[in-house]
Amino acid sequence: MDVAVLVSPAAGRGRARAVGGSVVDALREAGLTPHVLPASTGREAERQAAAAVADGTGAVVAVGGDGSAHAAVQAVAGRGTPLAVVPAGTGNDLASALGIPRDPVAAARAAAEDLLAGRGRDIDAGRTANRWWATVLCCGFDSAVTDRANRLRWPRGRRRYDVAVLAELARLRPRELTLVLDGAERTLPVTLVAVGNTCWYGGGMKVCPGADPTDGLFDVTVVGAITRLELIRTKSLLTAGTHVDNPAVTVHRAARVELSSPGVTTYADGEPVALLPAVAECVPGALRVVGGGRA
Repeated sequence: MDVAVLVSPAAGRGRARAVGGSVVDALREAGLTPHVLPASTGREAERQAAAAVADGTGAVVAVGGDGSAHAAVQAVAGRGTPLAVVPAGTGNDLASALGIPRDPVAAARAAAEDLLAGRGRDIDAGRTANRWWATVLCCGFDSAVTDRANRLRWPRGRRRYDVAVLAELARLRPRELTLVLDGAERTLPVTLVAVGNTCWYGGGMKVCPGADPTDGLFDVTVVGAITRLELIRTKSLLTAGTHVDNPAVTVHRAARVELSSPGVTTYADGEPVALLPAVAECVPGALRVVGGGRA
């Protein structure tokens, strides 16, 4: 079986590139025929993965973080071609949600075993502005932080994100947002909205702790108007998912989520998706995944 392998050169600060050879060797030793796609950007990865799917590849293997998986998802969603996620990025939230082994070589072997045995699992995917996504779509404070971090030229690395957090905390104010959940509309002040197909985002924060990617519904976590101190405390609770006990936080479930607030960007799988207004639709069984259930 031929498989297309996407290796993100930047994921995990070079970790994906460092383990890429070992992953390819593991796939070959398991009995697959891996073809590494020579993409150097996300757009190239999407185009090359789509071409591989059109040519009949047996699977797309994404080696990297959630950005790498996001690129692969654009090629395979709704087409029946299996997706194998090999975690080697800074954030590996989709791999965590699917129960994929944390070790990249073990993840590759698990994916190969499923592919050769004809096993797989169908999960839902989100669809927004002609973009597919697998984990969480968010807007509000987190998207503002990411917007600012992307505009900064200094400092480099993780510290740039930290500076962006401090800057956005300094100007924190609730945004008025119109939220339509399966046709039921409300307008309310929000600090953050997360639309979850799976539960984790941001490298291990359990923002939608009850999300199930096989139920045909999103879990929608809404953080209302809160102070800076409350936001800092809420962020510290996200790893455990206990932020939902805060009275300012509400959780809803819907298959179609409409979001409207001027000047706000949505991010999904950590990647920019669309400016608001935007619609998120849950597409049942749109992704076939392999290698999970072993972590």
